[in-house]
Amino acid sequence: MKSSFKRATYLYIILWVITFITITILLSRRDRDLGDSALFFFEIAANRNFLIGFHVLFALCSLLLLAVTYFTKLYRTKGKSIFFKQLGYRFILPILITFIGFKTLIYANSYEWNDYEWDNSVMNTDGIVNNLDETDKKQRGMSVFGWSEDNTEGINSLIKANVEWVAVIPFLYQKDDRTKVINVPEYPERFTRRDSSFIRAINDLHEKGLKVHLKPHLWMNDGWRSNISLDNSEEWDTWFASYRTNMLRYAKIAALTESELFCVGTELRTSIKKQPEKWSALIDEIKEIYNGELTYAANWYDEYEHVTFWDKLDYIGIQAYFPLTKVENPELETIEKGWDKHLLELEQVHEKYGKPILFTEIGYKSDANATIKPWEWASFGGILLQKKSDRTQQLAYEALFNKVWEKPWLAGIYIWEWNNRTTAESAETDLDFSPRFKPAENIIAKGFGKPVLK
Repeated sequence: MKSSFKRATYLYIILWVITFITITILLSRRDRDLGDSALFFFEIAANRNFLIGFHVLFALCSLLLLAVTYFTKLYRTKGKSIFFKQLGYRFILPILITFIGFKTLIYANSYEWNDYEWDNSVMNTDGIVNNLDETDKKQRGMSVFGWSEDNTEGINSLIKANVEWVAVIPFLYQKDDRTKVINVPEYPERFTRRDSSFIRAINDLHEKGLKVHLKPHLWMNDGWRSNISLDNSEEWDTWFASYRTNMLRYAKIAALTESELFCVGTELRTSIKKQPEKWSALIDEIKEIYNGELTYAANWYDEYEHVTFWDKLDYIGIQAYFPLTKVENPELETIEKGWDKHLLELEQVHEKYGKPILFTEIGYKSDANATIKPWEWASFGGILLQKKSDRTQQLAYEALFNKVWEKPWLAGIYIWEWNNRTTAESAETDLDFSPRFKPAENIIAKGFGKPVLK
């Protein structure tokens, strides 16, 4: 018993070391130095989902270790004949049955009858950006992740889908919604290695004729940025000071790269309500650095109506995850009808402030309930626990273009989210937002590919 416990302890330590080294190296290869990557590992190591995944891995490795120990002892004491017989019945057969069950479950959850026929005629195959926004003033945007040293293939695939604007999204970080200070670089006046990767992506986009929306997000391991809760005004002042330092850095990047649009904040509802004067002052500072267009990305629920500084910005930015249906697998007509109430409210906001509305994010997952709570990510179990539905995602975008796209007050939309690392194979079982290699990509290309008549 003691030796088994000791082996398990050693295995646990070894797995943590291997995980630490692997994640640190992977992060440092992307946009951090080794020191920052190591510190970031310890920050994410306390995340609930990370811990669940790690301990599942530990349990599997422990079972494998026990199996190796058992069968080694069996071989030594019982001989080859018994060893191979027991290995087949007690190890290989259960694994085979589990594997077949696993694959069957994935197939059952990913299979969907859908008669959608891909229309190649709507895709942009000449590799040149259409620049339709110069005619109808509509931003045909996509929120994109997965930038690398060579972004050629990813950018070409965006142009093929008739995308003309790209939201480049760097992340600020704090531990949770009670944290009093956002992480700030040691030397805020200098650009970091991570900053350089985004600058390179922006330059690559501009070289291909795409326009850029630089849109920093605040990320946290636990909680949600809209619900930041601090105890007193001094803590709020400290938090905003760290936010200001970060955003002025990104405003400099926006100016340096000549990004066409800069977002001063995303879904920071509690700060918006408590510190309106600080936001107004920050916008004034940003304008001294950056002379392009500005927006703020307010959540669709209980935020955009509380923003007091829309008059200082060029667009009323809304994260447009409006609930559209109450049923799974809805028909197109049902989804379209779900927009009616929201469109009336949006038009009233437009008339109140006299500003065009920009959907700074809008997206739908590839699952049957995508239009019920569009803001929710896929569950931890993914395709093992949920039914995939590319058809629901496809119809949601059809409804968007049919009901909303041509509204005169709408300045454009940014689809959430496009992952440059998505492959055609991975898309077959992907439940999340990326429309790449799914019918939704074709619908988006069709909607983006024609000018909106005035």
